Formats: sequence, C-alpha cells, structure tokens
Amino acid sequence: MVVLKGIPSILSPELLYALAKMGHGDELVLADANFPSSSICVHGPREIRADGLGIPPLLEAILKLMPLDTYVPFPAAVMNLVDSDQEKGLAVPVWDTYTLILFQNNAESNLEKVERFAFYERAKKAFAVVATGETALYGNLILKKGVIPAEELE
Repeated sequence: MVVLKGIPSILSPELLYALAKMGHGDELVLADANFPSSSICVHGPREIRADGLGIPPLLEAILKLMPLDTYVPFPAAVMNLVDSDQEKGLAVPVWDTYTLILFQNNAESNLEKVERFAFYERAKKAFAVVATGETALYGNLILKKGVIPAEELE
C-alpha cells in the first residue's frame, strides 16, 4: 500500500515506479486474469503483479497520474474478439466501462480493437505488463503514455 498524499493507494510502489519511468509513447498493458503475463514478460517487459485487483479501479488510479498520448488515433486498445466469439455475439461490457473511464479522463477517442495474436506481440514490446485479477472476458487493455506540458510540471 502506498502512503503518500495525492497518490491512489491502489497503486503499488512498483507500478508507481514503472509509470514514472515510462516515456512518451511507451505502453502499459493492464492484463486480465487469463492473460499469459509471465510468458509475455519472460524476454520482454517487466511484470508487475496486481493480483486480486480489477482493471477499472486501476485504470482510474493510473489516469490520475499518467496522461494518454494525444498524438495517436487510439491511446487505448483492447484485444478484439476471436471469430468464434464474434459469431456467437459475445458481449464485452467491460469495454463500455473502460470507455466511460477514459472519457471521464479526457480521452478523445474510442478503444482500438487489436487482433488477439497482434495484441500479444504488441504486449511483448510494452514497457510493463500489470497482471491483475480482472475476470471479465477480453478485459485486457493497453495504454499509451502521453506527455505532460511544462506548465503542469512542478
């Protein structure tokens, strides 16, 4: 637990450190409980454990500290449904939750939908993967870090 003024207590010291080290254009994966976080991180991004935590509250806390990239069409991306789930008409209500949280934090675009294996490849290039306890199917989310204008830095 983080005990600092103005820092959401849901953010671990390890996650705070990663957010601070990330630069403009670096990506952070918020991985659901079914995502192969450890496999993805073997030779790539650092793995940060947030077991038991859902992605929506983590997303809200992260967006209090990290701006999203405004220079790209989609600063946030989800893993798209595989064909069989699309054919079944599988609903993914967590995407609506993400969209609402992003909108409330001034994100101006929709979620990019990335094909499953392309999502895995993109995750391998991320700065870090946060392994959460999110149980929603297709709950994975990638965030691209933006810039903080000089006038907002203290």
